Amino acid sequence: MVDLTQASALVTGGAGGFGSATARRLAQAGAKVVIADVADERGEALAKELGNGSIYMRTDIMDEASIERAVEAAVNLGPLRAAVVVHGGPRAPGSTGPARVVNRQGIRLPLAQFAHTVNVYLNSAFAVTSIAAEAMAKNEPQDSNQRGVIINTASIAGYEGQAGQAAYSAAKGGIIGMTLTIARDLAPIGIRAVSIAPGTFLTLAYSSVMTDEQAQAKWGPMVPNPHRMGDPDEYGILAAHIVANDFLNGTTIRLDGAQRF
Repeated sequence: MVDLTQASALVTGGAGGFGSATARRLAQAGAKVVIADVADERGEALAKELGNGSIYMRTDIMDEASIERAVEAAVNLGPLRAAVVVHGGPRAPGSTGPARVVNRQGIRLPLAQFAHTVNVYLNSAFAVTSIAAEAMAKNEPQDSNQRGVIINTASIAGYEGQAGQAAYSAAKGGIIGMTLTIARDLAPIGIRAVSIAPGTFLTLAYSSVMTDEQAQAKWGPMVPNPHRMGDPDEYGILAAHIVANDFLNGTTIRLDGAQRF
């Protein structure tokens, strides 16, 4: 297993629902966590809550130099052993929500809007992955020649996207598609790569526009069992297990309560 004692972990989107739950779980396992986000107030509060040397680092995931600074901050805390890529990102300029390839008024989706979504969810994830892996390659190996693990976040939309999700589904499908290849690329230096594909979870994206009760009433019935939305801590529990389990590698794990659209 990857031992996080006296080591660091990086969580992009670390102040969000999935990110904060994961940061807490990794800190419990001994890691000093770099909470990489742009939500300054939540990020600073979480770093203070963890209280084990973890820090908040304002990080623009669309900027390689900003990602490099976050990784460098993690390495300064201890060898970087885990990176969890769970960030969202800004909407494309002019976007007001899900957009069909051609909408009901007959207007096509601008290529710039499609490309922006792919940049936020796929290209930036690859940037974090490659920069983190470069840092992990310098680590002293642990048991079974393990130097670290990188966890990306896909989505069940990468398998079964809905109307209006062409760009998002393409980006998350890209995460799924590159997971095994990245694992094979990094195998010779003892770095694992795994992705998690969440279903419908009660994250800040929902709670910012409706109450938890309203969200559960609307989206919970879509999940076969358990008959509710996912709790972000269930993502964090899985992420921490992936870090601990050396034989999980090169795969995408659906975390969706058997949900299929």
